[in-house]
Amino acid sequence: MSDKGYSYKSHGTNSQGNHYCARDYGNGSNAYHYSNTDGSYYYSNPNGSTYYNNGNGGAVYTPPSGGSSSSSGSSGSGSGASSGSGNSK
Repeated sequence: MSDKGYSYKSHGTNSQGNHYCARDYGNGSNAYHYSNTDGSYYYSNPNGSTYYNNGNGGAVYTPPSGGSSSSSGSSGSGSGASSGSGNSK
């Protein structure tokens, strides 16, 4: 273990030129990330959350409890439809 709270399991660059790094946190938690030559990158965190960025402004974050939260490069189009059909009698 290092003073950072984790130790490196493996890291390097694969034959496609993509970087990867895997860490061991010693309590059964592992994490890794990789970054690709196209600008995209992915993180898997020790708490179970993940984050992916496609390098073009699009990103997806998955919290530890599951589900996902994605954001595209463009500003979000608010889909909060408030078209109430008020039938008051």
